[in-house]
Amino acid sequence: MNTGPRITGIYLCVFITFFPWPAFSTDTADHNATDHENDNALMGVGAHFAWILFDAIKADLETKVGRRVILFGENSMLGVGCNAGIKAARQATQSRETFGFICCSLSDEEIEKEQLIVYPLVKEPILILTHKDNPVDNLSSDQVRAIFRGDLTSWADVNETNKPIVVVTRLHCKKRPGHWKTILPDHKAFRQERLNVTSAAAMVQRVGDFRGAIGHTGATWIFDAKDPIKIIRVDGFKPTAENLRNGKYPFYRQLSAITNRRPSPDVVKLITEAQTGKAFRKVARQYELLPLNPMRRMSPANAAAATQ
Repeated sequence: MNTGPRITGIYLCVFITFFPWPAFSTDTADHNATDHENDNALMGVGAHFAWILFDAIKADLETKVGRRVILFGENSMLGVGCNAGIKAARQATQSRETFGFICCSLSDEEIEKEQLIVYPLVKEPILILTHKDNPVDNLSSDQVRAIFRGDLTSWADVNETNKPIVVVTRLHCKKRPGHWKTILPDHKAFRQERLNVTSAAAMVQRVGDFRGAIGHTGATWIFDAKDPIKIIRVDGFKPTAENLRNGKYPFYRQLSAITNRRPSPDVVKLITEAQTGKAFRKVARQYELLPLNPMRRMSPANAAAATQ
């Protein structure tokens, strides 16, 4: 887990508006080269959990499109990452080739209002977290919902541990469908006495602070070995891609890329590679993500070259 200084989401939005194209202009040869490199770059902006995927395959994407790719979203906060991704997609032009990536589904109304194209990438399991010292390893989906709703307020209600339950939530993008709404459909349905956090890092910290805590985060979050956190099973099933595929794990969200309705050919090529490329499948397996598009078939010539 990154413990360095974190850029807040509002700075990300400001950056999108004022990022200079071309950037860093000076009279020196080195900076002129940088100007050209940035001016010719494709830029993606958005939510942290989708940024993880694009950043992991950035080199492959650059090879595919033959251009530099600049990505922002590592430190996005509380839904602002999704909003920044939408803004980047909307502001794209043929000379300023930007796209967005989001960790929440968008309603048909919002897609039409913002004039967007959505490119589904994966379903990401939403992990249910407890403190590592909590003896509970499994909860039914009904118990999870009852705890977050406030119907169950003590771990004694589910096992022999007489400890109060501390509910930790990160209820971003409240007006959008999906994501944490697979747990409860509306933020008003969650227990009123709870800890609300503004980032995934704060979620992990707070669940680790209280032995009776329960929380949630996406599967692409990178935990530190020192985090006193445990991921529990739900209905007896681990949060895996296969259990999402067969409908046995109930909590998830969709990660997607987005563009306006006039995307450049290179942006479309980049996103298609992310959706269907071999490198993307490798990252999906690493984080137990369920790809939503078939993998691109290699030509016989390329397949033979890949094995050499």
